[in-house]
Amino acid sequence: MRKVPLTAASCAVVLAMTACGSPGDAAGGGEDAPVKVGIVYSASGPLATYGEQYKQGFEAGLDYATGGSMEVDGRPIEVEYMDDAGDPTKAVSATRDLIGTGHDIIAGSTASGIAVQVAPLAEQNDILFISGPAATDAITGINDHTFRSGRQTYQDILTAGTFMDDPAGAEVVVFAQQNAFGQDNVAAVTEVLESEGASVDSVLAPPDTTDLTPFAEQVSQADADLVFVAWAGETASAMWQSLDQQGILDSTEVVTGLDIKPSYPIFGEAGERISFLSHYFDGASDTAVAEIMKDSVEADGGSVDLFTPDGFTAAQMVVHAASAGDDVQDRISALEGWTFEGVKGEITIRAEDHALIQPMYQVELIGQGEQAHPELVAEIPAADVEPTVAE
Repeated sequence: MRKVPLTAASCAVVLAMTACGSPGDAAGGGEDAPVKVGIVYSASGPLATYGEQYKQGFEAGLDYATGGSMEVDGRPIEVEYMDDAGDPTKAVSATRDLIGTGHDIIAGSTASGIAVQVAPLAEQNDILFISGPAATDAITGINDHTFRSGRQTYQDILTAGTFMDDPAGAEVVVFAQQNAFGQDNVAAVTEVLESEGASVDSVLAPPDTTDLTPFAEQVSQADADLVFVAWAGETASAMWQSLDQQGILDSTEVVTGLDIKPSYPIFGEAGERISFLSHYFDGASDTAVAEIMKDSVEADGGSVDLFTPDGFTAAQMVVHAASAGDDVQDRISALEGWTFEGVKGEITIRAEDHALIQPMYQVELIGQGEQAHPELVAEIPAADVEPTVAE
């Protein structure tokens, strides 16, 4: 078998409570009025762990971006958190409620399927939306009012492409969930690798299924040269166990994106034989901003992980946009083309489609069980993983 090393994916602070103010409050109440920010994210549901990382990062980032004042040009920032529980219908309802009570900056969106539902509301209601960990490529360029504070799937795949052998003639299977995140990965892997001569197929499992054995059997029967795993959420452990039970981790080249800290032990001995890409992990970056984020999050009892920077970056973007005033077009103009020092180093918001241009990481997982931990192999420069401009 050809070895193809490739890797894949309050009122101030309140949670899921009645919105502050009265329905119909106008957005932007003058130079002394508060800047009202609504965060719609997964405080519960299958991506709750990701949501908590985002929230911790956002709070640390807001403190950093405002110099501890929680104000922009003398105006207090009021943040209301609402739980979408991973349900697009709940997310849309929460977003509408927040807009109706004067929140003209909305952020969050832990899940890709939610982000694509919330983004149109931003344009329809002339407010600013900054998507969070949701990786779907569909968010990039969806409309002028929508931005993102994390990476997108195409950047994952481009990262993978920087440390792989010639894929010509390889049989590749993408093992993913039947949702926006999984489908994006299938599309991106297909576009990138088939252009290099590989043949790409997929096995997709329902996101809520707990019996993954039949799907792992399909992966095994495909007898691929490479299995590309794109998975998110609480079923990750069951998924890896299923692949291991089918002997896939020992017989096939398996590649994936590094997930959150609790996932590290589930790889066992196989972890050292899997190639990983990473959007972020604790210690991936040694920038001054990364150190500030880590100190702040840990001081509040939290822990830096995969999506902590997405919240931190979102807060930086919120403050920068709000500093441009209340007019949404001024806020959009302030963010478009903005280059700033973030957790991962220099980050640029591409003006043409609002892609977030940022470095990525190649890592390896060292050790087993509770001792398993990632070590940086290489930082992939932002220019090397810049997606094509969305049309």
